[in-house]
Amino acid sequence: MLTFTELPLSSQLQRKLAAAGFTTPTPVQAAAIPEALKSKDVLATAATGTGKTLAFLLPIFENLQKFDQPGIAALVLVPTRELALQVAAQYEALRDRKMAGAAIVVGGLSEKTQLQTIRKGARVVVATPGRLEDFIGRRLIDLRAVRILVLDEADRMLDMGFIPAIRRILSVLPTKRQTMCFSATMEPSVKHLVEDCMIDPVQIALGSTLKPAANVKIQAIKVSLAGKRLALQQILSRENGRVLVFARTKRGTERLAKSLISDGISATMIHGDRSQSQRNTALAGFQQGRFQVLVATDVASRGIHVDDVAHVINYDMPQVPEDFVHRVGRTARAGQTGRASVLFTAGSEAADLQGLERTLGIRIERTLLDDSWVQPPRKIDPNAPKTRTISSLPGETFQCATRMA
Repeated sequence: MLTFTELPLSSQLQRKLAAAGFTTPTPVQAAAIPEALKSKDVLATAATGTGKTLAFLLPIFENLQKFDQPGIAALVLVPTRELALQVAAQYEALRDRKMAGAAIVVGGLSEKTQLQTIRKGARVVVATPGRLEDFIGRRLIDLRAVRILVLDEADRMLDMGFIPAIRRILSVLPTKRQTMCFSATMEPSVKHLVEDCMIDPVQIALGSTLKPAANVKIQAIKVSLAGKRLALQQILSRENGRVLVFARTKRGTERLAKSLISDGISATMIHGDRSQSQRNTALAGFQQGRFQVLVATDVASRGIHVDDVAHVINYDMPQVPEDFVHRVGRTARAGQTGRASVLFTAGSEAADLQGLERTLGIRIERTLLDDSWVQPPRKIDPNAPKTRTISSLPGETFQCATRMA
């Protein structure tokens, strides 16, 4: 398949795709969409950043036209709020204005607004399992008309402990439906769930889902524990593009982001304790170029798409190899090239790095920081006003000038 025009899609959807700049399907789209358009169950595994969202949204648009029964016809389950917002935004960009908008059912956003969208006649719901199960328990949503179910990032939902919630949601859905499951990895727990909720699915496996994309250059940089933060600052001083930095904990993310801000680096942060408004502001600022650096926990390793992330830095080692694959997958998306670095210390982190390589079956180039990483010292005019960056709120910065006596 060479172009989207070769797919049996409506002329209206073809025009929307062309206007949005979509011309050539990715491999997972080319393999999954024709089968899904036939209303077959589809089980697709492919590396992150390969276009799985469009692979299920286009069949939803086309297959919805077959259902005359009012009510929610398509349900998309995702692991995080950010991914739900991303999927809904893609849906909004492609839908005909005669069609109802997608309803988002997630925590951290106005429940009233979510319910109003559902009651206005939404045909598509994008939800996280926990909040959807809450709505079901309080009889705030009726899923008896659902004819299409999508499990997006299924492995991540299972990692996050959503198996019981997903099974309870499945128990209230019609058994006669189309089910599509898209995942970057296929662990045994995912396979068990698939066996229970899919009927003779078309299976699509593209490449190794447990390896970073080949177009990402990965390097491991050995640093001392005391010098880790300085090493990060040196790397950032040489980087002109957007940089995504992953820390392991919420508290570590806060400390690291504030340290970068105090050093004059344009940085913001995302982690699980931040409100949805704060997350949206941070992500929008990073996407729009107001912040060069986004420091995040693994809440940002999946489901967040930011164009042209030049460099992904693993400041802390990930807890599991799959998280590393998804972190690295935030760069080099849609066939582009990218760079990823791992900062590791001697001892346990060095052992973790070796374990990561064994599990993924890869060898990561080792390197040391040298003069090529460090910007030459700048000449400072003693009469020029000094500037410093002050953090008024997490993720919000402003510059002020102070004349030193």
